[in-house]
Amino acid sequence: MTHRFTSRALFAASPLAAALALALPALAQDATAPSGAANAADAAPVTATITVTGRTPAPAVSGFGEQPLSSTPISARVLGERQLLDVGARQVADLVRLDAGVSDAYNSEGYWGNVSMRGYALDARFNYRRDGLPISGETAIALENKAGVELLKGTSGIQAGASAPGGLLNYVVKRPDRTVRSAVLGWRENGSVLGAADLSQRFGEDERYGLRLNAAAERLHPQTRDLRGERHLLALAGDVKLARDTLLEAEIEHGRQSQPSVPGFSLRGPDVPDAHGIDPRLNLNNQRWTQPVVFEANTASLRLTHRLDGGWKLAAHAMTQRLRTDDRLAYPFGCGNEATYLADRYCSDGSFDLYDYRSDNERRRSDALDLQASGQFQTGSVTHALTTGILVSRFESRIPRQAFNYAGSGQDDGSVQVDPNPDLTFDTVSRKERTTELYLRDNVRLDARNQLWLGLRHTRIERDSRSSDGTVLPGHAQSFNTPWVALSHALDERLMAYASFGHGIESRAVPFFPSYPNPGFVLPAQRSRQAEVGLKGSSRQGLQWNVSAFAIDQPYARDTGASFTIEGRQRHRGLEGLVEQRAGAWQFAAGAMALRARIEGNDLDGNRPPNVPAYSLRLMAGHDVAALPGLNLQGWVVHEGDRAVLPTDGSPRIGGWTRVDLGARYTQRVENGSTLTWRAGVDNAFDRRAWRESPSLANHVYLYPLAPRTWRVSLQADF
Repeated sequence: MTHRFTSRALFAASPLAAALALALPALAQDATAPSGAANAADAAPVTATITVTGRTPAPAVSGFGEQPLSSTPISARVLGERQLLDVGARQVADLVRLDAGVSDAYNSEGYWGNVSMRGYALDARFNYRRDGLPISGETAIALENKAGVELLKGTSGIQAGASAPGGLLNYVVKRPDRTVRSAVLGWRENGSVLGAADLSQRFGEDERYGLRLNAAAERLHPQTRDLRGERHLLALAGDVKLARDTLLEAEIEHGRQSQPSVPGFSLRGPDVPDAHGIDPRLNLNNQRWTQPVVFEANTASLRLTHRLDGGWKLAAHAMTQRLRTDDRLAYPFGCGNEATYLADRYCSDGSFDLYDYRSDNERRRSDALDLQASGQFQTGSVTHALTTGILVSRFESRIPRQAFNYAGSGQDDGSVQVDPNPDLTFDTVSRKERTTELYLRDNVRLDARNQLWLGLRHTRIERDSRSSDGTVLPGHAQSFNTPWVALSHALDERLMAYASFGHGIESRAVPFFPSYPNPGFVLPAQRSRQAEVGLKGSSRQGLQWNVSAFAIDQPYARDTGASFTIEGRQRHRGLEGLVEQRAGAWQFAAGAMALRARIEGNDLDGNRPPNVPAYSLRLMAGHDVAALPGLNLQGWVVHEGDRAVLPTDGSPRIGGWTRVDLGARYTQRVENGSTLTWRAGVDNAFDRRAWRESPSLANHVYLYPLAPRTWRVSLQADF
């Protein structure tokens, strides 16, 4: 029962506990700021931060990082550190408010977080990157030492050998690129308190050496009951200029979080419970024997870059990540009190079967080495920007025997206490995965207006599995190619049209649970496809916009709780757009996505897949108050459409919802040249009650409510 029923990280939930936990919202960042943390003394004192798409570099994880995003035929967002600070980001789930193409995909406090892009949940084993290298997202990832987060949306076959088709999420680590002296103190309702420091310095002749230290500690006391915990982070990054054209960078990060996690509510028999009758502060993991989930993560990397004559560059980048997890939960699952056992929901009266789940000392290790060469050359009148390389990675999980034992019958009002049943009787599966990827990307400039973009990745994957009782499961080895091609055309200097088509590969494993006939088996990798057309434009008045239409086609993985098979297709057709503008003292941003997601080619033909909103909308407005220079008032509207709960005909649905967030930021300069930034905000200002998402796992439906109205304040000092 690895990863709470499955080797795939579909249970996503806990706070990433972002460093900037109690900061004030803002929807986007001025892309002219440096990639690292902006010193408040250098930042605009009053204006809200807005992403300026035309000047933003393409995400490094896209493989075309030397190009501006406005002229690159991809859909992506670059969320800088100031932007995450302004919105009060403290976990992956907080990215949902920043981009209409991003949505919740099993997010609950106390566990690792996860999101979906374009309706497909990201796979925590394959869709997360750190400075472009693959890591496991199966842990709490702090944001204090991150310069930003990159979102690459759509099938990612030229960037990743195997991944879910929604896109990639890349964490960008802060580097000692300038002098920083910054501290943050924050508070969040009901009593979470955060302290963080960011110190960076360059020294030596010609500033040859650089060091950056990030440290944070937080007491976790959210409004959700029975959920107190703590976390801390210590990270150090350094670099040395070995020669004029040679740079060596190293960094190491240690993080720890200890906090109970929150199980979801579920259907009551055939019905969706009224969200207005559910207390969003209630935690069903409230037994006397409840223990915290503990995440410990140690990550380190080393990167060497060398520039050659003629504009060519060589790079070698290595990373290792070591995770240790104690995963515990009073686990509601299924209904044994009805005439017929219901595995996918709670009973009609709100009762459920409660299990004592304990999985201590889980170990995961990810290692990666990327060797790359890039540069430009001419063939006649055509210019090529070529990148080629090899990425070798290894992932290993060691999951000891667990407890997953029936403890009694619980109730979804949290009123029932049962006795523990902690015997370690449940076998698990451990895995070793080795991947070798050869890649080639070429940006061909045909003339002043037309560019051809080509990519090809050849991947070899080998996977072995062994259960905790010593049984060796069938191994799996497979090779495949994932091509990608795009054509862009500059209609004029401020308007570009593009079309692209690419393949991706996703690897799935059957949940290791006795009800499946082949528990733990790795299935052959399945190919996905995406086609996209889009327009990107800007005006001299500061308006930036883009719109894209996409179609993603993926084999459908059907999980009935008794079988896990590939049957038919899951097809998403969507239209996505973003508009941003500054106009005097006002700042505006609006993003929207309309999505038609359907299952096709089996007996579920024409049905919507669960937990995929039909549409989403994000609005932001900011205003500089002329009467009090330094004060900026901000507001956000987050809206999502309804979601199917089951993939079957006539599935119940959770209704759409709208949440309003408000905030204020005041920037104050003091006599010694320091800057104080005061922030205050309230999320879900009108205390809206609704079901936020409806994910399912091992054929069991879960319902998560919107968080209640939450106040937060913080003070940032930059010296």
